[in-house]
Amino acid sequence: MGDAIVVGVTDSSASRRAVEWAIHRAARSSAQLRLISVVGGDSGAAGERAVVGGDSGAAGERAVVERALAGAELLLDQITRRASEQGLTAEAVVDRGDPLARLVAASERAALLVVGSDRFTGSRRRRGPLAMRVSGEAHCPVVVVPDRDVEGNSGVVVGVDGSEISERAIRFAADEAGRYDEELIAVKSWSPMPMPMQIGTLPGEYLAAAQQLAEEELAISLAGLRQDLPDLRMRTVVEPEYPAALLRRTGAGARMVVVGSHGRGALRRFLLGSTTQLLLEEPPTVVAVVR
Repeated sequence: MGDAIVVGVTDSSASRRAVEWAIHRAARSSAQLRLISVVGGDSGAAGERAVVGGDSGAAGERAVVERALAGAELLLDQITRRASEQGLTAEAVVDRGDPLARLVAASERAALLVVGSDRFTGSRRRRGPLAMRVSGEAHCPVVVVPDRDVEGNSGVVVGVDGSEISERAIRFAADEAGRYDEELIAVKSWSPMPMPMQIGTLPGEYLAAAQQLAEEELAISLAGLRQDLPDLRMRTVVEPEYPAALLRRTGAGARMVVVGSHGRGALRRFLLGSTTQLLLEEPPTVVAVVR
């Protein structure tokens, strides 16, 4: 893993917000930016494919690809100049191939991989969930920036479930909170035990004990952090709620929500745990996924 911030660049509104986020973050850490724009298709495969109408592949494909490459180069040139104005060094690469594979490969030499969210709600149709797939396969933490203004948000929220990945997420979130001198908000949810039938209202004694147990588990997860970073402002939120719902509600006004790629109960055959997947479907703010 390197120390550069890699940004996957497209001409979407969310990608533009991701670029601005990455520039601001790089300025905070004096990190190098690596900008990557990927034009789909097999690089160098023209000689191996059938020629139709004088072009490789489908008729007119070569002209489409050439326009896309030229547009990507122009876009990256504009961003490079923007970064330079902020005193940053930016490397720009226009690549060919599968965007997922190229971004995952770039993450092997990155401290962070930043992409714009490609999930939309309301009247807009949802496009392919590239950000979700990248978050599940990247070799470094992935930051997914939503297509909305988060300027003025404050605090860093982190989901805690006691897993090994959760511990790494806590450290990442603490670093981000310290970088911006903001509060760290550690969130833990719990659910009453499942019952096969309705038994009426659960006893208050049981609910109080479950709440206390969750609070104690959270305190254990944060004990080392409080010792190592005594000046870090921190508060906790422990509530009986579905994890994604509680994180979305708590993180709605936060600068960032940090989660592990998998929770304690996630099966490794899945790219992402269910909580992380639900958050990325409708990000409440900038979401960082830590592996």
